[in-house]
Amino acid sequence: MATLSYLMEEESQDDRSPLLLEASTSTAPAAVSQRYQGETREPHLDTFFLSRTNNLSLSLALLVGCYIAILIPAYSHSDKLAPIDDDHQLPKDLALLNRSADLLSGPCLPKWGLDHLKTLSCSAGLLDIPVFVVKGEKEEVEEEERHVPWELSPPLGLRGSEQQVAQALASLPRPGLPAWLLKEGGCKRCVVVGSGGVLHGSHLGSLIDQYDVIIRLNTAPVHGFQRDAGSRTTIRLVYPEAAPTFPDEYSDTSMVALVVFKSLDLDWLTSVITKRPLSFWSKLWFWRWVVEEIPLNAEHFRILNPEIIHQTGRALHSYTPSKGKRLPTLGACAVVLALQLCDQVSLAGFGYDMRHPGARLHYYETLRMDAMQGQVVHDIGSEKLFLRDLVSSGAVTDLTGAL
Repeated sequence: MATLSYLMEEESQDDRSPLLLEASTSTAPAAVSQRYQGETREPHLDTFFLSRTNNLSLSLALLVGCYIAILIPAYSHSDKLAPIDDDHQLPKDLALLNRSADLLSGPCLPKWGLDHLKTLSCSAGLLDIPVFVVKGEKEEVEEEERHVPWELSPPLGLRGSEQQVAQALASLPRPGLPAWLLKEGGCKRCVVVGSGGVLHGSHLGSLIDQYDVIIRLNTAPVHGFQRDAGSRTTIRLVYPEAAPTFPDEYSDTSMVALVVFKSLDLDWLTSVITKRPLSFWSKLWFWRWVVEEIPLNAEHFRILNPEIIHQTGRALHSYTPSKGKRLPTLGACAVVLALQLCDQVSLAGFGYDMRHPGARLHYYETLRMDAMQGQVVHDIGSEKLFLRDLVSSGAVTDLTGAL
């Protein structure tokens, strides 16, 4: 710009075209030369170059703003469940209800579940799996406890999380099976309460409460749904992002067992038990807001053995090996867990029927079945085949009849 101004002044004094042509060809070099020689520049160029730092700061601020905008929906949570129309004043299937009552009225049959499980071709890795993690280092694991695949990363193992496991176990006074869950304590019946919409209107609540061990999953609520889902909880399987937020959901709970999907989950468990909050930076790595307080004492917490997830996944893979390995749902893992703990196992609220996209997905909300169509994490088809085999073999009993 300085060169151009100079040329215009020269042109007004001497209108010689050769000079104009010569100057125009040297415009860029002259401008560059003036810049490095510290000659006068236009004020708006100075403003531009001097504001690069401000531009960088603005870009960073916009980037952080976009990041926060993405996180807010994930971290925001609602303490209110979606309203449900109570359209079943009477049990929707009286025959199933009566069959469930008859099952409980009979004697408990020792080793019934595992004996029938052995008849299935996929059962090889599903027998006698330790239920909870009791050691924090691979070299400390005794011979009979070497089922834990420490060489695999979470959720199939604990590789890379040894330090976090040791810290979490140090906060647990009794990390193993409590005496009342030992098989030597007598014949036991388990019921795994799934979240399926088929449970809605079942009126199974009073029968579910009669089982010795009642296993629930993640945020599936009890309060307000006692008629269909029961009121007691023996073991609730959770990971941090799916732990119930209502303190009342833990009021009649014997145990909360952490399912480890990442090392940070173990830090969360240690924080909940010791009442020492996680750092703000750690909280950012959860994909949604996590509960920071659970009204239970330290002896009520456990860490689920990842071998249960590992072996459940292997069993599912035997049904559709061409699809590749996907993670089993927590419901399928809970069934395998129940087979380790109890002599007889029943299921309630299991079975996704993708042929009816408008059917209720969960018993506690209005979300519909078509919400499952887009998910790619779980192989629902393989799980249904697996659970159907368990039912047909007699290893488990389906109380709600959707399998």
